[in-house]
Amino acid sequence: MMLRSGVRARVMLAAVLPMLVLALVLTVSFTHSRLADLDAALTARGQAYARQLAAASEYAVFSGNREALQQLASAVLSEEDVVGVSIVDHNGDALARSGILDAQLPPLPVSAVAAPARLVQGPTLRLIEPIRPSRLELDDGFTSISPDSAAQLGGAQLGSVVLELSLKRLNSRRDELLWTSAGSVLLVLVGSLLLASHLSRGVSGPIRIVAETVTRIGQGRLGERVPVIGGGSLRTLAEGVNEMAWRLATSHEEMARKIEEATAELRARKEEAERANLAKSRFLAAASHDLRQPMHALGLFISELAQQSSSHHERRLVQRIAASAEAMENLLDSLLDISKLDAGVLQPNIRTFALEPLLDRLATQMSSAAAEHDLAFKVRPCAAWIESDPVLFERILTNLVSNALRYTPQGRVLVACRRRRNRLRVEVRDSGIGIAPEAQEIIFQEFVQLDNDERARDKGLGLGLAIVRRLASLMGHRLDLRSAPGRGSVFAIEVPLAPPQPTLAAEDGTRAPGDLGGVVIAVVDDDALARSGMEGLLTAWGCEVIAAETPADLLAALSAHRPPQLVISDFSLHGSHNGVDIIAALRQQVGPGLAAVLISGDTGPEAQRLAQDAGVPLLHKPVRPARLRALLHRLLHND
Repeated sequence: MMLRSGVRARVMLAAVLPMLVLALVLTVSFTHSRLADLDAALTARGQAYARQLAAASEYAVFSGNREALQQLASAVLSEEDVVGVSIVDHNGDALARSGILDAQLPPLPVSAVAAPARLVQGPTLRLIEPIRPSRLELDDGFTSISPDSAAQLGGAQLGSVVLELSLKRLNSRRDELLWTSAGSVLLVLVGSLLLASHLSRGVSGPIRIVAETVTRIGQGRLGERVPVIGGGSLRTLAEGVNEMAWRLATSHEEMARKIEEATAELRARKEEAERANLAKSRFLAAASHDLRQPMHALGLFISELAQQSSSHHERRLVQRIAASAEAMENLLDSLLDISKLDAGVLQPNIRTFALEPLLDRLATQMSSAAAEHDLAFKVRPCAAWIESDPVLFERILTNLVSNALRYTPQGRVLVACRRRRNRLRVEVRDSGIGIAPEAQEIIFQEFVQLDNDERARDKGLGLGLAIVRRLASLMGHRLDLRSAPGRGSVFAIEVPLAPPQPTLAAEDGTRAPGDLGGVVIAVVDDDALARSGMEGLLTAWGCEVIAAETPADLLAALSAHRPPQLVISDFSLHGSHNGVDIIAALRQQVGPGLAAVLISGDTGPEAQRLAQDAGVPLLHKPVRPARLRALLHRLLHND
C-alpha cells in the first residue's frame, strides 16, 4: 500500500505519524500519572480522616461513651467526599454510625482489625483504621497505675473506624482529565495535519510540476521546461529535466533532419527506379514491336519454305532456320507475357475442362526436348476435371517442364497428379541439380538464372518461373516448391477440382482438323513483308487469300471475289483507323457472323483492351503458324 502512495501522502505520513505517536505517549503518560495522583490524594485524605477519628475516639470507646462517639462520627461526616462513618468495638458491635455505608462492600468486621484496610467497590472507597490504646504514664504524685493495668490498656485494640469516601468527584475529575487528554491529542493531530499538508505542498508541488512537465515532454511537446524553484535536490531535479528535454529536442531535430534527408534520397531513388523501369518498359515495348514485324514475316516465310523444300539438305537447312527463329520467338513471347502481366491487362478465362487432353499435348510437345537431353520423360494420365484457364494453365505446366528439362543433366522428369480433398495437385518432379533454400525465392524473379553466369542461350532469359508465379497468382492457384541441392526439385500447383462435363459429339460433315482448303480469307496489313508472308502461308494451306495494304484497297478487291469467311487484320494501320475498325466495317458489309483475327506487334494494354471489347482474338507478332492454323480452324467451325 505504501509503495503505491504518492510523494504528498508519504510526506504527510512522515510528518504526522511521529508527532501523533509522541503526543499519544506524552498524553497517556501524563494522564496516567495525574489519575494516580488523584487516587492517592483521595486515599491519603481519607486515611488522615480515619486516623484522626481513631485517635479522637480512643477514650470514648474505652469508656463506652456512645454519645461522644456519635458526635465524632457526625463531625467527620461533614468532611468533603465522606459519605459514611461507623465506629465498632473490639467485638464488632457498632458504637456509632453516621451517613450511608455501601451495602455491596463486605460487612463490617466482627472484631477489631489489626492493620488499616482499603476496599473499593462501585462508587465508594472504604477505609478501615484500627483504634489502638495509647500508653499513658501519669505521674502527678497522687495517682499511680500499676504495670499490669498499663499493660492491659496499651496492648489490646479497642475497636475500628470504618470510613467511606465517595468516588464521584474523583471519577468526574478523571473524565475531565481524559477528555482534556483526548482534546489535546486531537489538537495535536489537527496541527500535525496542517503542518504536514503545508510541508507536503512545499515538497510535492515542485515534484508534481516536474512530473506534469515530463508527461508533456513524453507526449512530444519537447519545448516544455520546468521552472527552477527552491534549491538543493529540487533545483538539481528541475535542471536535470530541463537539460534532458533540451537534449531530446536536439536529438529529435537531428533525427527529423536525417529522416527528411533519407526520405528525400529514397524518393529520388524511387523516382530514378521508376524512370528506369519506365525506360525499360518502353525499350522492351519498342524493341519487341520493332522486332516482331520482321520476325512475324520471317516465321511465315519459313513455314511456307518448309512446305516447298524437297531435298534433304534444304529441309535440314530450313529446320535450323526454323529452330533459330523459334528460339527468338520464345524470347519475345516471354518478354510479352511479362509485359502483359505487369500491365494487368491479361484476364484469365476460368472454366471447367478435362485435364487429360492438356497432359497429352504436354507429353507430345516435350518428348522431343527430353530426348535431346537424353532424359526419361513421363506424364501420368489423369481423368480429373479442373477449374482454370486452359491456355494459361498449359503455359504454366509447359514452363515448369521446360525448366525441369533445362536443369536436369541426367535422370528423368515426371508430371503426376494427386487429389487433395476438393483440389488437384499437379506436380513436376525432376532429378536435377536442385535448389538451395536461400535461392528458392529469388528464382521466381525476372532474369534470374542459377548456375548460368555466362548467360548461355540454351537456358533462356530467366523469365519462365517469373511468368509461372504471376500466372498462378492471377488465377488464384497455390504454387509450391520443394527442393534440395543434388536431390532434384518438385514444383507443384494446386487447382480446384470440378465435376465432369458432358462432351458434344462431332457433327457429320465437320472439316478434318487443320483442313483449310477453299476457305476465303481477307488479309489487311500495311507491312509488305508480313502481308506477303501471310498470303503465301495461307495459300500453301489451300486458302483463297484477298490481301490488301489499306482498308480501301481491301473493299475494292472484295467486289471481284466471293465474300470472305474470315478476316485477318493487323491492329496498327496507317491512318486514323485500326484493325478493330476494319473488322467492324467488314462485318457490316458481309455480316455480323464474320470470323476475325487481330495481329499486333504492340505489347501495350490498349490493343488488348480494344480486342477484348470487340470480342476478337488477338495474336501478338511473331505469330506461330501452328497456333494461327489452330485458331483459324476453331473460329471457322466454332470449336
